[in-house]
Amino acid sequence: MALSPARTLVRALADPGSTAVLDAAGWTTLLTIARAEQLIGSLAHRLHGLATPPEVARILAAAHAAAEAGRTAALWEAEMARRALASLGVPVVLLKGTAYVAAGLAAGQGRLIGDLDLLVPAPALAVVEAGLIGAGWEWVKADAYDDAYYRRWMHELPPLIHAGRDRMADVHHTILPPTARRTPDAGALIADAVPLGNSLSVLCPEDMVVHAALHLFADGDLAGGLRNLWDIDRLLREFADAPGFWSGLEVRARRHQALAPVRRAARQAHALYDTPVPDDWRREDMADPLHRRRLLARDGWGRPTRPATRLAFYIRSHWLRMPPAMLARHLWTKWRRP
Repeated sequence: MALSPARTLVRALADPGSTAVLDAAGWTTLLTIARAEQLIGSLAHRLHGLATPPEVARILAAAHAAAEAGRTAALWEAEMARRALASLGVPVVLLKGTAYVAAGLAAGQGRLIGDLDLLVPAPALAVVEAGLIGAGWEWVKADAYDDAYYRRWMHELPPLIHAGRDRMADVHHTILPPTARRTPDAGALIADAVPLGNSLSVLCPEDMVVHAALHLFADGDLAGGLRNLWDIDRLLREFADAPGFWSGLEVRARRHQALAPVRRAARQAHALYDTPVPDDWRREDMADPLHRRRLLARDGWGRPTRPATRLAFYIRSHWLRMPPAMLARHLWTKWRRP
């Protein structure tokens, strides 16, 4: 039976040799879906060294080069932030893609990296913001309501952009909005971070997985979820051989009120990418097939499909992030603005 378009990408990432049977239409579908899911660089890395049609090889080579350029740019942006904040004596933790490449992790190989994501202690937000602004970053959100909303209700400052390099920075003080139904231990995230030796740190392995799982399953509508789940697959494969990793992951997930999303992330990674997961982590619940339906909602041209499913997860994402009365007030305010 033919695979669905999105499953063609999932299978190619999990088993690069499976691409040997693709015809021209199959390659078109694979590359189109990979671009739509922002996984083209990861696909290029996975297929490196395998025989592919000449046209495909050129596309993959360009994607690989773009990913390498993005890696260099991300590391340089982290260095610029380090220089801007070094004199403050504030712990600065890299998050997401920049953390993966800075730590030399497999999750960073071929990964598209967008904003620079930093985690700092909440009491240090003002001095960190001033340090970045003094080094050339400036606010993106000019609207007073948006600015106030970020500062009061979000887990990060209003986004900043560097005027000269046109690169965004998101400064977090925790990893979920304070209004969310789960409350990660931000102090523990920072206290147990792993130093890189240059005054920057990254989350410890277990917390990296927790953050990735929360970002995917507790803080959004699963748009672009195949890339986030690929991060989780890479992280789990890299960390799982450490003695006591799975029991340690459960302990950390409980500490951050994240056990359910972390277990779901492990199950979905196993189901889609064949990620090695202990047997007792594989027992699915009734919602798992619906989550996969959302993750795989792309047609052969990379366009979103299953609108009812996507709408349901969109509503769910807002429900998870804030109480109903607050959500209604927020949406009403946004709707009334010119």
